[in-house]
Amino acid sequence: MEIVLVLLAVLAAGAAVTAVVTTHRARGLRTQSGALSADAGGDAGSASSSGVALTASPRAGDPFEDDAEASAGPSTADLREQLDLELVQRRAEVGRIEERLLGKEQSIDVRTADLERREQTLADRQRNLERSQEEIKGARRDQLRELERIAGLTAGQAKQLMLRELEDELEHDSARKIRQAEEEARQEADRRARSILATSMQRLAAGHAVETTVSVVQLRSDDLKGRIIGKEGRNIRSLETLTGIDFIVDDTPSTVVLSGFDGVRREIARITLEKLLEDGRIHPARIEDAYDQAVSEMESHIVEVGEQAVFDAEAGSLHPELIKLLGKLRYRTSYGQNVLAHSVECANLAGTLAAELGANPKTARRAALLHDIGKAVTHEIEGPHALVGGDIARRYGETGAVAHAMEAHHNEVELQTIEAVVVQVADSLSGARPGARGESLEHYVKRLRELEGIATRHPGVDKVFAMQAGREVRVIVSPEDVDDDAAALLSHAIARDVEKELEYPGQIKVTVIRESRAVDYAK
Repeated sequence: MEIVLVLLAVLAAGAAVTAVVTTHRARGLRTQSGALSADAGGDAGSASSSGVALTASPRAGDPFEDDAEASAGPSTADLREQLDLELVQRRAEVGRIEERLLGKEQSIDVRTADLERREQTLADRQRNLERSQEEIKGARRDQLRELERIAGLTAGQAKQLMLRELEDELEHDSARKIRQAEEEARQEADRRARSILATSMQRLAAGHAVETTVSVVQLRSDDLKGRIIGKEGRNIRSLETLTGIDFIVDDTPSTVVLSGFDGVRREIARITLEKLLEDGRIHPARIEDAYDQAVSEMESHIVEVGEQAVFDAEAGSLHPELIKLLGKLRYRTSYGQNVLAHSVECANLAGTLAAELGANPKTARRAALLHDIGKAVTHEIEGPHALVGGDIARRYGETGAVAHAMEAHHNEVELQTIEAVVVQVADSLSGARPGARGESLEHYVKRLRELEGIATRHPGVDKVFAMQAGREVRVIVSPEDVDDDAAALLSHAIARDVEKELEYPGQIKVTVIRESRAVDYAK
């Protein structure tokens, strides 16, 4: 409607302007016509006053008058015709505009009516929708009340029950995913570890003979046994008092056995006895001289052995006291394995492993070579040999990384560096390989019993069997008390307890077996 009003205003303004222009032109024409008439009258008066021209020549006329009439008459007619034509055209145009405006107004009226009709339809639909929503809400409330009546549960109770079921399902799925991820990670880690260990071990060839806690001295004849014992046993008592070693003189032909757990003292006793036998004079005074010489030779020999071990391990330069302690390890054994040879082997393995893993080979070699020096002074200083060794290494200028790797190789402290892990792995490899170490039957049986006892004390365990010389423990659980998810957690818990409470070479495999049987009888 606003558009129609604007168009009407524009047309009205155009009509007003047209009327003004037309009026102005008409006034100009009338003025021009009056002037021409006045001129014509003046000319007529002058002619009559003269009395000659009009009567004398009525047929000829004035040439100027003829020109004025000719010019004035046609101009006025043309203007009038032009104005009439313009008015007709304007009226026709206004008519056409009015027709278009009328058509647009009718179209707008139609659209307005259509919009009003649609608006009414939408309003009806909105009311119907709201009514349907209310009906649906009412039906849901009725259904909920009916479901609560049938199930005997409220909506809140049903929600809690569903949440518990979802939690159980999620726990089961998470345990399954964890087992799957652990298995995949374990397989990948085993594959890579085998590759690295195989590469490292192929580059190292070492052999060891199991050493015992006795030394044997061969005699030229059995007559020397009496001289070794001496009058009323004074010589043998003097030897045992000075060396701290048991001298066993029995019926074994031409043999004296030296027994003792301190390898250094046993070696000093052997050297002392050999010097006495070589000299031929055996009495307490000579025994003391021979013992002093043996101690001096032993100290020099220990330094030489330590320096050779450092050279073989490619560990660089060490403090003289550390070299001396390394030399003493030549006469210490661990489960029958020579500790110094074990340390050198660990150093070479650790250096190779560190190079394969991108760690520091120098730090790994030094830490692996020195990791058991605490065993050389364990009878003098109390405490675990790993911690004692780390303290000694710090005292003689070793870096914190080397000392930490030494302290952590038996998990006395938490592993914090890759070099510490490498040293621990090298120590396990050297000690766990077949034939490297031996155990007494009593200790072996005791370790198996302890292993089975650790697994038995867990709830749900029915039977426990230590297999493969204690390298695997199989745990049979009750299927009513332990489900599949709990079985995976139980194996993990038993393995952690074994790591904390037992010392063993290599690794122990923990297998949890859960067997379910369904039995029925056909009658």
